Formats: sequence, structure tokens, C-alpha cells
Amino acid sequence: MASESPKNVSGFIIQGFSDTPQLHISLFVLFLGIYLIILLGNLITFLVISWNPHLHTPMYIFLQNLSFIDISSTSNILPNLLHILLTQQNNISFLGCMTQMYIFVSLASSEYFLLTAMSYDRYVAICDPLHYIDRMSRKHCAWLITATFTVGFVDSVGHVVLISKLSYCASHLLNHFFCDVAPLLKLTCSSTFSVEILFYIVGTFLVFNSFLLTLTSYIFIISAILKIQSSEGRQKAFSTCASHLTCVITLYVTVICLYMRPTKCYSLERDKYFSLLYIILGPVLNPLIYTLKNKEFQSSLIKMSRRILFNLVNDLR
Repeated sequence: MASESPKNVSGFIIQGFSDTPQLHISLFVLFLGIYLIILLGNLITFLVISWNPHLHTPMYIFLQNLSFIDISSTSNILPNLLHILLTQQNNISFLGCMTQMYIFVSLASSEYFLLTAMSYDRYVAICDPLHYIDRMSRKHCAWLITATFTVGFVDSVGHVVLISKLSYCASHLLNHFFCDVAPLLKLTCSSTFSVEILFYIVGTFLVFNSFLLTLTSYIFIISAILKIQSSEGRQKAFSTCASHLTCVITLYVTVICLYMRPTKCYSLERDKYFSLLYIILGPVLNPLIYTLKNKEFQSSLIKMSRRILFNLVNDLR
């Protein structure tokens, strides 16, 4: 059994929330509503920024890419979960499982780096406004976004390769609602030492460094804001980075609760709900946090809505 090859594993059975079958319809309605809210909120954000050339600034371009990540990450997981809740067909192929895990880890890594780039943008805007146009030019902005996704998707290859080569000779019942690293490691009878070492190395040198860079940026930002003489000026300066800071805190608190501990300390039942919170909380809140009090965005949204309505009325005529 111990020598079973991963090639002999045809797939896994995703347990999902099968321990509460009486709640499946209610959960389906709840998750469908959440998914539609995520799609609507982030799609509106993406389209409004694309439509208005005045919003083609670094801050909004980063926000547009954050919306893309939120749509992609939830679409990677929630439709399959909805299908399981509705049909009870919870089988997933080995290749499908590895693909889902790769996309999830890649987009999660890209989000850390994107939030780091956004914190750098806020740092330059507040601490070095005279050189903002040069330091955050269209070329530099494009380079940061390209680096964000490149590092995120390349970084995840090692995890997937190592996990795909493990022997899964235990039960193929995955105690989760999608293919995540921790529940897959629980199923293997191979040594997980190399996977855990890689996970912590990447966590230390990439994710933790992203956190440190973000933290350092905000130390300088807060220091610069406190030096502003007028309370109105301080409030205006802080409001430009409050939304981003809220998103950063939300992301890192949930990811620390989920992953920054040894595998033996995991409780899959508890972490299933932490994962759910991690997957839906940011994508639901991000559009609201960034646009709720943003008058420039709201003005663009109203103009775009009027333009669409005007075109529809003309077409009907």
C-alpha cells in the first residue's frame, strides 16, 4: 500500500458539508447569494474602472486587478461547491483536484503581492507626492502587476508538483469543500516533510516578506500623516489608505489563523469554516470598502449607468 503511485489515484471524494444533509438546500441558497454578490460587486468595479479613462490611475488599476483575483478565486471554488450541494455528486478527478489547488494557491499568492504593491502606491502618494508620477508611471505600474501574477503562479508550481507525487493510500474522502493543501496532506501515507518545509520557506520568504513590506509602508505612512498640521489634512490623507489597510488586516488575520501552524495542529472541521471565511470575506467586502465612500468611483458608476440606460432606451425606440 505504501508504494502506491499517485498515478493509480483516479480522484477524490469531496466531503463538503455532508455531515449536515438537512441544510444542503439552505446552504445552496446562501452560497449562491454570496457568489452572486461577489460577482456583481467585483464585476461592477472592474467595468467602471475599464469604462472611465479618468480612473486609469495606479490605485484604480490595482483595484481592478484585485477585483479580477476575487472573481477568479471564488469562481474556482464556489460553483463546484454549489454543484455538490445541489446534486450530491462530490467526485473530483486527480487532475481536477490538482488544478483547483494550483489556481487557489496561485491567486492567493498573487493577492498578497498585489496588496503589497498597493501599499507601496499609497506610501509614494503620501510620503513622496512630488515624485509620484515618475515612481508610479504606467510602465512601473504594469511591471508591478506583471511581477505580482508571475511570482504568484510560479511560486505555486513547487507545492503542486510535490503534493501530486505523494502516495494517497488512505481513504480518498477529502474532508473539505475543495482541494486544499492541508486536507490532501491528511490523506497521504507518504512523508510530508518536504511539502511542509517548502510551505514554510515560501511562507517566510514571500508571504511574510510581503507582510513586512506592507507593515513598513504603513509605518512611514502613519508617521507622515501625524506630521500634517491640520486635522482635516490628516483625515483626508488617512482616508486614501484606510480601505486598503482594512483589506490587508482582513486577509492576513484569516490566513494566519488558517496556515501559520504545524500540520498536526490542524482541525479539518474547524478549518473548513475558516477557509470558507477566507474565500468569501475579502471578495464580498473589497468592492464595498473601496467604493462605498469613494465619490469619484460613484460618479463614474452613475455616468456609466446613465449611458447604458440611454443606449437601451434608444435601442427600444
